[in-house]
Amino acid sequence: MKQELSICWFRRDLRLTDHAALYHALKSGSPVLPIFIFDKNILDELEDKDDKRVAFIYQAILAMQQQLVAMGSSMQVFYSTPMQVFKNLSEQYNIKAVFTNHDYEPYAKQRDQLITDFLATMGSAFKTYKDQVIFEKEEVVKDDGKPYSVFTPYSRRWKSLLTSFYYQNYPVEKYYNAFYKQKPYAIPTLAAMGFTDSGFQFPSKQLKEELVKKYSQQRDYPAINGTSKLGVHLRFGTISIRQLVQKALPLNETYLNELIWRDFYHMILWHNPGVGMGKSFKPEYDFIEWRNNEEEFARWCEGKTGYPIVDAGMRELNETGYMHNRVRMIVASFLTKHLLIDWRWGEAYFGRKLLDFDLAANNGGWQWASGSGCDAAPYFRVFNPYLQTQKFDANLKYIQHWVPELNEFSYPQPIVAHELARKRCLETYAKALKK
Repeated sequence: MKQELSICWFRRDLRLTDHAALYHALKSGSPVLPIFIFDKNILDELEDKDDKRVAFIYQAILAMQQQLVAMGSSMQVFYSTPMQVFKNLSEQYNIKAVFTNHDYEPYAKQRDQLITDFLATMGSAFKTYKDQVIFEKEEVVKDDGKPYSVFTPYSRRWKSLLTSFYYQNYPVEKYYNAFYKQKPYAIPTLAAMGFTDSGFQFPSKQLKEELVKKYSQQRDYPAINGTSKLGVHLRFGTISIRQLVQKALPLNETYLNELIWRDFYHMILWHNPGVGMGKSFKPEYDFIEWRNNEEEFARWCEGKTGYPIVDAGMRELNETGYMHNRVRMIVASFLTKHLLIDWRWGEAYFGRKLLDFDLAANNGGWQWASGSGCDAAPYFRVFNPYLQTQKFDANLKYIQHWVPELNEFSYPQPIVAHELARKRCLETYAKALKK
């Protein structure tokens, strides 16, 4: 007779504390088998075999496995497709229910529907919970029930609705004895999945109180270590958004606003799934005649545009998988407006390189920079990289760290003159938006 149990399927929530789905699974009355799937549908699309994100996930899984083994349990980890995994598990166990957390991306919604339908044929339930955001879907809407498309009124409503109910921790630890007791399972190696570990040192997941207090004053200066660098931990759920909101609330509203932006972009993606599949939030922006010069795009990717602040940002991204938020805005504006290269090209490149790549936020940021998104910068606002440098890296400390050859003959001339680029951009955008 097959063992009856429930499954907790970990995805972008790689922790064993303050975890919505795990809490409900452990309280369900059945032994809980924790699983993780290195999804071939996703991994097979990755271009870089030393992709740092896969290594980050792997490290998080190893840490969780260590905790589970100490409790006499084990995570089962698969390198396969979700459908194949659940077919195999249903042959092995009598699955009462699968517990997991909501995912709002187009692929994830499609995947979850397929698994829901499959489990239903077995008489098994598929239960999902809100975990990676504070508010989701229709929880923060206008008085007429329609979703917001501008951040400031959304954030006001978000704050007005916030009570401690929304950010209290799930006391998962109380129910650890409900994990399914089993011998440790071997975890497939990175090499077996076709990946390598470069040994990269990931940012700490400790949020320093002093940093949050000074966040408003320091966050725009890339040479200062003034941002938390917690993006990768939030993206893969090695920390809880509720925990961060608890810490931010009494300390700094500007930092809290950054967390609200995450909710905002997830809400936008939920209501407008087309933006996650290459459509402009403002459809008229799809008429822009992009230049899409491949040689110029390559120079932007490599950090060889002759604009030091842009080049510093791109080199930081290529080497570390991180880019300072102020610099992200500058490089995105430069690509879309100075070079008139389609924002989707930049979005895809960031999607390949960013440790904290999150479809909703990445898409939102790129559409904001190009003017095509919700609450976007107006098209005639073209960041001047020189002025941005004067304002935010006046002593060139950040730039010289990433562009050491700045004052040498080997450093390239600017790829385009700023005034020419600005004029060309305004003419191109104006022509498209008159249609």
